Amino acid sequence: MPNSQLRVRVFDGSRQELPTTTQVLITIEDGNHNIQFRKDYPADTTFDVPFFDNFGDNYTVIAFRDGYEQAGFMPVKCSPDAPQTIDIMLLKKDGSYNFANAQWGALQSWNPVAFNLLTSGVDQATARSRYDDTMEHHPELLACFFNLTTAMAAIQLPQKTALDYFKEMIWDNTFAQDRFFAYADPALYDQVKLAAQHGAFEREPGFALFHHGATDSYKQVQFGEANVQLTFHANNTKVIDTVQCIKMEPDIDYYKDLAAHALLEVLVNGITQTLTNPRQVYVLRWIAGRHAGVPEFNPPYTIV
Repeated sequence: MPNSQLRVRVFDGSRQELPTTTQVLITIEDGNHNIQFRKDYPADTTFDVPFFDNFGDNYTVIAFRDGYEQAGFMPVKCSPDAPQTIDIMLLKKDGSYNFANAQWGALQSWNPVAFNLLTSGVDQATARSRYDDTMEHHPELLACFFNLTTAMAAIQLPQKTALDYFKEMIWDNTFAQDRFFAYADPALYDQVKLAAQHGAFEREPGFALFHHGATDSYKQVQFGEANVQLTFHANNTKVIDTVQCIKMEPDIDYYKDLAAHALLEVLVNGITQTLTNPRQVYVLRWIAGRHAGVPEFNPPYTIV
């Protein structure tokens, strides 16, 4: 039986491919949990992997290099009929947020809806002051904001994108590294329910246990990792531009299934009680998007 071809390419936190001469420890495990490859290889290497014609073809790829955080992806479905390519991003352990492309003057041209979300409800001076202060003292909050707004801008609902319905940021102590709260046009609720009917979202069971005061919640199911969850707090409203908007809570979870948690727990050091890390969301969403062949996840920051 012919083998399948699996090409592994490794990128850094600036979303640039590592030089092909860079050596990376690459582990490739088949769906039977047998390690097929595990040693140092160039950052762009094509592997001949066995073809089983069953679940054994669901491969897991993990990459590691000294000084970098380990990362991986699963499953990569391999077949002799079509060579597979998986792109992995490795962040430097001491890497920091680079907001060179997220300076205040550049935000409106980057995404006018996200910019309006930051400025709505306050004057420009106040908006810029709190933005600059957050960038300096709490960069992980801005990374979370950019992860979520970039991801929501890419979610095409039956009418407009998910981000288009968001009107005003709630900039208080509820703004965290794993979520923010905002007011949105209530039409978003109907749009998400329609998207769920077409298989783009699934209603989240037991949402009230993890989202105090929530009235409903839906999770995107496009990717295996880093899907957006939209949680509705319809009992909390605010009139914005004559529209009675509802409170929204967007967030992103690492993985969709427990198998990925188990095999790729190196990214989160096991199941902990810590908040979702925007660095890991950045990596996972970028890898998932590359694998799915959708436009690149490109928030206006990098990690270098």
